[in-house]
Amino acid sequence: MSRHILPPKAGHPDVICAAVGWDRPLQTYYAQVCFRTDDEPDEGEALIWRGTEPGELPTPEAAIAVITPYAEIPPRLAEQLLADMTATIGEKDGRHQAEVKRRLFGSIH
Repeated sequence: MSRHILPPKAGHPDVICAAVGWDRPLQTYYAQVCFRTDDEPDEGEALIWRGTEPGELPTPEAAIAVITPYAEIPPRLAEQLLADMTATIGEKDGRHQAEVKRRLFGSIH
């Protein structure tokens, strides 16, 4: 799994950070945006969280689109996310990952 934490755009004082990355077990990119809340004023709470289902965000661009309204996007982020995914080609689920996937999704794919 990879994770890139990005700073919020100016003008979004309610956003603490945004994150994108590659989740190899779910074979999806993911995107999170953490907002300041009364319960979590310093760390924030991920009120936007996409990429929690297998294959939900199939491309780096899909993940980046989720966070673009809220975060500063580095120029080569899509290339880095693709490299993160490519680096996991050939890795297999461990026994525990496979079992959890069977229970949650009925499949290990």
